Amino acid sequence: MAQIFHQSTNTISRVSLMVALALVGGGFYLLNVYHRSSYVTQANVVRAQPVPFSHKHHVTALGIDCRYCHTSVEEGASAGIPPTHTCMSCHSQVWATSPMLEPVRESYRSQTPLQWTRVHDLPDFVYFDHSIHVAQGMGCSTCHGQVEQMPLMWRQATLHMEWCLECHRSPELFIRPREEVFNMQWHPPEDQISAGLRLVEEYGVESKTSCSTCHR
Repeated sequence: MAQIFHQSTNTISRVSLMVALALVGGGFYLLNVYHRSSYVTQANVVRAQPVPFSHKHHVTALGIDCRYCHTSVEEGASAGIPPTHTCMSCHSQVWATSPMLEPVRESYRSQTPLQWTRVHDLPDFVYFDHSIHVAQGMGCSTCHGQVEQMPLMWRQATLHMEWCLECHRSPELFIRPREEVFNMQWHPPEDQISAGLRLVEEYGVESKTSCSTCHR
């Protein structure tokens, strides 16, 4: 019986399969890169705000504590966005006529809250409680980065689930003494693992990784 296919068909088939697998693998790789890109995650992207508020100026230069503006961070699920009268407690006297702060003054006059753009905005299907994390020794900078060095606010982390699980699986790597939670200059000690394990036991921290912990 005469040969139906040319001998080169086997080579062509192998090459075709390799090219197809490479295209599929490359497609998954590009999709993963896109999923982790700042275009999707908004990490390291400055968000436009009604007033260009500088944490670097207010925290580093003026020494204002996080809790002065974010008043509910120790008791509530949300850290809280400061009401306009908090801003005006200083700016009724300081830079009181600055054009840049006119939206703040107008908000105060009209009793209409400023519409700030959320930088760390979790999906509706994710439950997160600031007070729990603060009480368990998780510092502001662990999640939000070195906010005191940000002239304008951006998101440091992707907020992907794997990022959350990194801490939930190994809290000893990130935990700090409770009195250092709001200290933006705190750095982990050389023996962070052993010190962290002691704090995990002292504070009763559990490695919670079940779905229902965050998805309720």
